[in-house]
Amino acid sequence: MNERVRAIIEEARKLTPEERRELFDLLEATFAGDEGDGAPEEIEAAWLEEVEDRIASVERGESVLVDYEEAMARARRRIR
Repeated sequence: MNERVRAIIEEARKLTPEERRELFDLLEATFAGDEGDGAPEEIEAAWLEEVEDRIASVERGESVLVDYEEAMARARRRIR
């Protein structure tokens, strides 16, 4: 790790958890933006739309719901 990066990391460690989260989000958005993922606000809006679509699907009876224990059991079987 070069000295500039080391100095930035040391400064970041002095931030509050909320400030570190904000820094992380901004860095992620900056570099993810290079790939066209969008700004944090755009990503959040897209997720909100997805959540609303999923809720509507459940309310229309179009989705099959699986409880937590069953979902975890399926995931564990896939991992093995």
